[in-house]
Amino acid sequence: MIESILPPGVASSEAFDDAAPAPLFPSEAALMASRRARRRRQFATARTCARRCLADLGHAPAPLLPGPGGAPAWPSGVVGSITHCDGYRGAVADHRARTSALGIDAEPAGPLPTGVLGLITSPAERAHLAALAEADPATPWERLFFSAKEAVYKAWYPATGTWLGFRQATVTLSPAGTFTCVLHPPPTAAPANPHYEGRWLSTPTLVLTAVHREGG
Repeated sequence: MIESILPPGVASSEAFDDAAPAPLFPSEAALMASRRARRRRQFATARTCARRCLADLGHAPAPLLPGPGGAPAWPSGVVGSITHCDGYRGAVADHRARTSALGIDAEPAGPLPTGVLGLITSPAERAHLAALAEADPATPWERLFFSAKEAVYKAWYPATGTWLGFRQATVTLSPAGTFTCVLHPPPTAAPANPHYEGRWLSTPTLVLTAVHREGG
């Protein structure tokens, strides 16, 4: 499913439950030892998806431990992203020589928790979402909006090492299945292109978003 919103050539793998065996490296198992069983299963399945992506790129299996900021530390020369939520675990990866930024996010298709929208949007963004909802009330626009900002952050942070707040990203969703994002990073952030483009997909149970930028 995720491959439908990715450019050709980007490796991807996904699962919709934790039924398949998903062994962890000792360092990964130690990291998750104190977590709840459900969280450990999701983590393990998502890491298995990531290792399938690495295999597609010609890399041997390796531990994928969180680095600074929580982003997975991919092998040298690889850029990638991992996501998991109820009903979905997925990963994408590509050679850094072909792709400079990559971020994905999956979310349940239900409404956002009460109060979240006001924390992550500007008044202009709320007006944009209201117009989308009026034209197409069946699409979970608010959840897509949240997911798009998550995907952008996952692409931004590995490139800059700088934290980015939800209101430092202005997202515009298109009913055609695409979105754009303009970042307003803190002055201390490392130089980076503040413009991102992505694609989205919505099903009755899930929303998926992906950001991809070419270049080395």
